[in-house]
Amino acid sequence: MTAFYNHMDPFLADDDAQTMLRLAENFGSFGTYADEASNDGLGEKLPQRFDAAFNYIQNGIDGAGNEDDIETASQRTNYFRETYAYGDEIKASGVESFMNHPALKETARKVSHRDVIVPAIIYANLLVPGQELAVHTDVPEFRGANRKLLPQWLLVVMLHSGLFDEWRIPIATCVSWFGEAKGGAFTFYPDGPKGARQSIPAQHNSAILIDTDEVFHGVERVNQTLPDLPQIDKHMRLHFLGDKKWQLRDGDKPLADYDWSEIRYSISWKAYCFASQAEEQLWRSGSDNLTVDFILDRLEAALREQGVLTGPRPDPTAFAGMMVGHFVKFPQAQMAAE
Repeated sequence: MTAFYNHMDPFLADDDAQTMLRLAENFGSFGTYADEASNDGLGEKLPQRFDAAFNYIQNGIDGAGNEDDIETASQRTNYFRETYAYGDEIKASGVESFMNHPALKETARKVSHRDVIVPAIIYANLLVPGQELAVHTDVPEFRGANRKLLPQWLLVVMLHSGLFDEWRIPIATCVSWFGEAKGGAFTFYPDGPKGARQSIPAQHNSAILIDTDEVFHGVERVNQTLPDLPQIDKHMRLHFLGDKKWQLRDGDKPLADYDWSEIRYSISWKAYCFASQAEEQLWRSGSDNLTVDFILDRLEAALREQGVLTGPRPDPTAFAGMMVGHFVKFPQAQMAAE
């Protein structure tokens, strides 16, 4: 089934688009996505999105193979992220009007086919020249199960397994782009993982609103303007220096300098989508929340029924790899549509 989405170009008024750039500058410093916390007892030795990382290492951005070794692949995909807003917690002053943008809510209603829209999360991604984003589906949420409580890979497994659909909270995502960076197109599979890959340029002040929890997508490589992509470890940060300049640092040690025009900057707006106010209230009440034990037991039972698991449950890391390998089916090599 083809996913319904809305491509918006232009997206915001010119002044509002400039405000989005100022948000990043005022935020000042961005950490790596790999630095986000893991969870004890649930495959904590693995990265939060090891599902996408391992697939990228094996297959590259489009499933056609990857010429990079593991170390280089890590550099290319360890981009920079910070959260501007999560629920009532506002971390970037000035983002409030964007959080509750009426046009975004209305578009989310049309895309999701649900009437009650609750803006929930805004975060920003920055990619430096030479980086790209592995094909993946975004982190879904369920009643009682979200990224603050469970590992992100486990939430992805839950969605792809189809075992928790009655608890799922559909999310509409608007990915918007600002700035002048070249390359870094948004690539996605609107016809499912067996369909053709399409790409949309990441042009300034444009956006797409789509269900990124179900649609596989990624980011094509940002144009390389420097001789080498520096080694990017999870504790490094990207700092805004003023005068359109950014600097990658390891603590106080400068590693690389970038102009704003070289950095791919996107903002993702996410909203919960409910069919009715009663459905929203069920989520808010917490009366039908999932528990970790229930989730793992149901996944284990499915693995046994499908002949994947026999004997005792493996250790947490091995169990995590088994669940991802069985339930999450990535796209195979497909050419991008013209």
